[in-house]
Amino acid sequence: MARADALRVDGEVEAPATFDDVAGLPGEAVGLVGQPLKNAVVVAKGCPAMLGGKADNLLSAEAGARMSGPAYASAMQQPGSIAMTDDDLVAAFPHQLAGEVRAVLAVMPEARIAPVSPFSVYVGDEAVAIPYRIYQDELPDDVVRALTGVQQAILHCLYSRHSDGLVRQRHLEQIASSDEPWAVPFVVQLAGEYVLEILESIQHGLAGLPSKGSAQRLAYGDFIARNAGFFARTERRVVSYWSCYYRWKFPVFGTYPGCHLLGLLRAAAIDRTGRAWPRHTPLD
Repeated sequence: MARADALRVDGEVEAPATFDDVAGLPGEAVGLVGQPLKNAVVVAKGCPAMLGGKADNLLSAEAGARMSGPAYASAMQQPGSIAMTDDDLVAAFPHQLAGEVRAVLAVMPEARIAPVSPFSVYVGDEAVAIPYRIYQDELPDDVVRALTGVQQAILHCLYSRHSDGLVRQRHLEQIASSDEPWAVPFVVQLAGEYVLEILESIQHGLAGLPSKGSAQRLAYGDFIARNAGFFARTERRVVSYWSCYYRWKFPVFGTYPGCHLLGLLRAAAIDRTGRAWPRHTPLD
């Protein structure tokens, strides 16, 4: 499996991402190569970073690349970002897992910077709030092995939100094959981020997704059906990052791995709802 080797800025954090809250604006969008894309929104002219989802909190890719890890993470907590406590992190999972989550948090190192900017989705009928990024160092292997299986899965879910893309990928690969409903939003969120190797890891882990009636297809179809707006935003992000970072390699969106993954996820939603599902990407 390819690794995401080019994800660190000054040895610590990810390269800046696109500002995707423009998604949903009317009209055509123009990619970096100057070609219009109908029914999709991409970000041109430097692919500015999204900090807290506010237009006045933009950090250009060039400026972000010059920042050290702590400086970039600190910028993430300017007005518009929301710092999270341990109690908030418990709310990233359904309430019946609260005890297991607290057991995991008890062994995690103290964060250099508080987790930030939760995004809300439904897992079943329950709303959860998942951190956009966390900043704790990873645990030693022996500490991880001492956790129960459920606790290890919770740990991997949380670290899939880490500020370091290499850490995100390592922990994603431990949960991508899971059909636990509470693990699904962590995987779908990563499908909407900019790292190609992570997209490939997701596709590898979701081997059961193409099969009608599989546990994975049922779990992902149910999640998308309950979170249609979140999935639409994820689709737009995939298109935005393709145009910003990968269009030179995949000139046609249909050849980009993210396109195939989104197609499988839409098919799972169709199976779950029994109706056509809207797409927010270019035609293949």
